[in-house]
Amino acid sequence: MAEQKILAGHAVRRLRRQVGLTQAAMAEVLAISPSYLNLVERNQRPVSATLLVRLAERFDFDPRSLAAGEPGGGAAAIRRRLADPLFADLEIDRNEVEEWLTAAPGGAEAFARLFDRAGAGAVVDDIADPVVLVRREIERWRGHFADLDLAAEALADEIRLGANDLYGAIAERLRVKHSLAIRVLPVDVMPDMLQRLDLHARQLQLSETLDPASRTFAVAMQLAQIEARSEIEALARGAAFAERAAERLFRRHLASYFAAALIMPYARFLRACESTGYDIELLQRRFGVGFEQVAHRLTTLQRVGARGLPFFMVRIDRAGQASKRFSGASAAPLAEADGRCPLWRLHEAFDRPGKLVVQLVELEDTSRWLTMARTVTRGGHYGGVPAEFAVGLGVAADQARTLAVARGVDLAGGATPIGLGCRACFRGECPQRSLAPAGRALMVSDRERRLSALTFAGD
Repeated sequence: MAEQKILAGHAVRRLRRQVGLTQAAMAEVLAISPSYLNLVERNQRPVSATLLVRLAERFDFDPRSLAAGEPGGGAAAIRRRLADPLFADLEIDRNEVEEWLTAAPGGAEAFARLFDRAGAGAVVDDIADPVVLVRREIERWRGHFADLDLAAEALADEIRLGANDLYGAIAERLRVKHSLAIRVLPVDVMPDMLQRLDLHARQLQLSETLDPASRTFAVAMQLAQIEARSEIEALARGAAFAERAAERLFRRHLASYFAAALIMPYARFLRACESTGYDIELLQRRFGVGFEQVAHRLTTLQRVGARGLPFFMVRIDRAGQASKRFSGASAAPLAEADGRCPLWRLHEAFDRPGKLVVQLVELEDTSRWLTMARTVTRGGHYGGVPAEFAVGLGVAADQARTLAVARGVDLAGGATPIGLGCRACFRGECPQRSLAPAGRALMVSDRERRLSALTFAGD
């Protein structure tokens, strides 16, 4: 059988620079010639399966990072950026993009970063959106913060979180070690708040509207802000945000990360994932958490030597607006894209509250993803307005065979062809199309009426 080969010189070159080796030194470690390594790094020779194995054995290199490490997210991601009307007159086609990535991967990555920072709507009055900046920082870490995970796991062992009453164990530690009591208050006392720290009364006040899983998460997050302060501070300083709002958002994310890692300790959670086929309902019951908490935790399992499957997660409201997006190590366009396709059944979850909606989809770049979606609600009481979201979760189809939800699904069979929102989608003859792709001229005929109401110029 012929070896599977791939051009990924940028990833090999980046790895070599990270470990501080010259081409000659790395070639010696890999038992290849320096000239061959030079050709590989310049994408003039493919990275063979044999070379991938050697990279993994000698440098703990994760082959799945090849896709994540492509400059600008790869050709498809660069083409989505070039679909902006700003570049419409340039008529840059697919071949030009691929040549650019091969000849100047660093330049393509620089373009992508600059476009994401300034050209994709991330700047408002010359100040970058704090939410966008924080998400970029999270993705820079591929969603995994090793120091926080290790500290949370050690703390979990120390306070023996295997006990039945997890909430009680954390509350007791807050009371005994930090002189902080927990008080659950009625909704008329806290009508517009879920939790509040009253340092004067030495109380963490929680709303009675929080369900048990949310209460546990709230006390775990408070413990994180106290006992993981040094780790959180170090990561926040390293991010070097210029704006205070971004720094505070990032600190909140890190505290939430620690809380999740405390409730779902890494090694124990990963073992549970692998033994259950990543059965989310079982994981919810086993760890006493909600669907969204499990979904987010699944995107973080990237510990060196003990990696889980690379999931992505996105959370949207009924208007299709995304309030959470985590691609982790998956580099999934479905998480990165600003638009979403109506043919993706993520939206259908709203019509089936609490039910898991599973779908196999295929993007324009032929990548296939097994996705699942379910609604989650937050807050709400009689007379109030509860928040409702759809949480989408997915993994590359070729890595989904062990999943419980994949049983009975032909992962190599028919998949729903979807795009990344009409403005970034170049599929022709889509009956669901509402907009032409950005930068493409409409083709209007007086004599024909096609399946799609909007026909546009091709590549």
